[in-house]
Amino acid sequence: MRALFISDLHLSEDRPAANERFFEFLEKEARGADALYVLGDLFEYWIGDDDLDDPFNAIVAAFFRGLAGTKLYVMHGNRDFLVGERFCRETGATLLTDPATVDLGAGNVLLMHGDTLCTDDLDYQAWRRQARSPQFQQQFLAKSAAERKQAVLGLREKSKEVISAKAAEIMDVNAGAVAEAFRQHQVTTLIHGHTHRPAHHKLTVDGRRCERWVLPDWYGRGGYLTVDKGVARLVRF
Repeated sequence: MRALFISDLHLSEDRPAANERFFEFLEKEARGADALYVLGDLFEYWIGDDDLDDPFNAIVAAFFRGLAGTKLYVMHGNRDFLVGERFCRETGATLLTDPATVDLGAGNVLLMHGDTLCTDDLDYQAWRRQARSPQFQQQFLAKSAAERKQAVLGLREKSKEVISAKAAEIMDVNAGAVAEAFRQHQVTTLIHGHTHRPAHHKLTVDGRRCERWVLPDWYGRGGYLTVDKGVARLVRF
C-alpha cells in the first residue's frame, strides 16, 4: 500500500505558485497512490461548505474528484474546521476524526492535525474549544457569507499580531502531550502537521521506540510524506 500525507497547504487565490504545485502534485503523485490523507488546513480559511460556490474552491474540488482509484481522506485543521458533508460529497472525501488511527499495512499509525499537541499555547487552546463548540458554529454559520468572510479576515489579522508576540517554543508541540498521545493510542508512529516544522523525530515512550513525522507547510517549498509498504519518506519540492 502506498499512502501520501499532506497538510497546511493554506490554498487561496492569492498564492498561485502553491496552487499550481498542488494541482501538479495531485495529477502526478496522488493519482497513482492508494490513498491521500489531508491532515488539516487545506485552505487558508473555510467559512462553510457554501465556500464551494467560489470558483477557485470549485476547481480544487474538481481536481479531487479526478483522483480515480485514490481514496481521499480529510481531517479538520485550525483554518478549515467547518469543512462538512457537502465538501465530502462533492470531492469524494471521507472526513476523519482528530485523532484517527489507520492501518497502513505495518500496524496502526496515529494521525492528527497537530494543534491539540501544542498545549503550552493556552490562548490558542481556549480559542479552539470555543470555535469547535456546536453553539459557536451554529451561530457563525447563521451569518451571511459576506459577514463570515469579513469575520475570518479580521481574525486572521488579529492572529498575526498575537503570533508575532509569542515565543516560538509555545507554539510547538508539548513533549508530554506527544508522549501521552502515543501512550493513549498504543501506537509507535505519529503523523501530524500544524507546526510548520517538518522533521522526523525519534523518541522512546514507556520503553517503546516511537517516531513522529511532522509534515511541511506549503508557504515555502512544500512537500509531503509518502508511506510505501510501511516505509516512510519525507519528500520536499
